[in-house]
Amino acid sequence: DSEVSIAFAYKTLDNDEKLVDNLRKIIQEREVNQIILGKLGMPGGQKESFDAQEIGAEMEKELGVEVRYQEEMFSTKMAQDSLKKRGAKKIKELDNQEAARIILQSWLDKKYKI
Repeated sequence: DSEVSIAFAYKTLDNDEKLVDNLRKIIQEREVNQIILGKLGMPGGQKESFDAQEIGAEMEKELGVEVRYQEEMFSTKMAQDSLKKRGAKKIKELDNQEAARIILQSWLDKKYKI
């Protein structure tokens, strides 16, 4: 929610041949102007297993939206802990979207210095 700087979880998208089209649809429907991409190993940190910069550049090219990066170290662990505290069932099914929410909220907090 860009009005109040609060991140909400969104459904998990499958990484398949429809991913770009699904993202494009969400971008249009929700009027998204930036994508916040989780990245391991921000300056001085651990090397990540995939190249977030490469993926981000491809997303910018394919989707026409700016991509920003936010450290995602421990986001899955934090997500699982958060879900457990809330009494959620099926934690493994929800931890990716909760981790994405945590990553986005961290970026918003940094941007708005909350």
